[in-house]
Amino acid sequence: MTPPPYAASRRHFLALSAATALTAAGCSAPQNTAAATTPSSPSGGTRLTKIGFDYPFTQLPIYSALVKLSTAQAERHGISLLTTSDNASADTQATNLNTWVAREVPAIVSFPMVFEAAEPLAKAALDAGLIWVTYGGSLHHQSADIRFSFREGGTLLGAAAARWAQEHLGGKGKIAFLTDSTIELGRERTKGMIDAFTKAAPGVDVVAREQSIDPDTGLSKTKAILAKHPDLNLVLGVTDAAAYGAFKALQQAGRAKDDAKTFVGGQDGSAPSLLAVKQGTFYRASAALAPKDIAAAVVDVPRAVAAGKANPSAQVPITLVQRADTAEIDALLAQNA
Repeated sequence: MTPPPYAASRRHFLALSAATALTAAGCSAPQNTAAATTPSSPSGGTRLTKIGFDYPFTQLPIYSALVKLSTAQAERHGISLLTTSDNASADTQATNLNTWVAREVPAIVSFPMVFEAAEPLAKAALDAGLIWVTYGGSLHHQSADIRFSFREGGTLLGAAAARWAQEHLGGKGKIAFLTDSTIELGRERTKGMIDAFTKAAPGVDVVAREQSIDPDTGLSKTKAILAKHPDLNLVLGVTDAAAYGAFKALQQAGRAKDDAKTFVGGQDGSAPSLLAVKQGTFYRASAALAPKDIAAAVVDVPRAVAAGKANPSAQVPITLVQRADTAEIDALLAQNA
């Protein structure tokens, strides 16, 4: 995920995507040379030797862990893993994906910044005989997808925060939501956490819903909210990165790290947030994904497509962790190392 808006980037991404589709449509050379020369697998499909993993949000804490674990997972299967350096730019992502399609990288796993603009790119890849796996959502044109229990993660976090508000605030107080409306993952997480919280804690006033998925934006947006509502009790984030920015903003405003009337929570299971939960701060919960599970899916889903397996898509599980879940937190931190 990445901080919007990027309207100009969306237009450029659409233009680059359209150019890719036109190029593919007008190409008369034989398609999928790289994939065609890949040896057969025992199951009768093709055995991949190369996968491109396109994760554009390099500013998020989880990025380096995903690349490290995915590379190791690929090597176990004799596969080399390529990565892009999109730097949270939709323009750069489109250019990099164009290059991979033109070079006929046999399998592409991509987390699109602009899902509708990725459709022509995905179609061009499929038309070239390549494998396209959509990460973080679904496209019409794809071989398979990797999803993360989007709504469930938000629901787990919202319900936990609501229980805390009932127990520690008497069902009263103020909450702000750091949301994302740009992609399916963000919209589903946002809806899950807001619906679950407001249903279970209707007496808590919702004072803000701000677009934010990264630490810097979470920090600045929460500072602005605190200027109007210095008695803010809860902040829930669509990502741990955004929520951690809120955590820092509250501390900078003078809130004690273990303040009994404050609750911050996020989603993803990022290392800084997990450490804050473990240490007993007012960062109290994370709806966490296990990086090793994601890395396995990044490699195993395109392998399953290449081997011709039925239902190759993956749904990566998500688990709510709180201070008492020490063993689970330690296991997740080890994967993030």
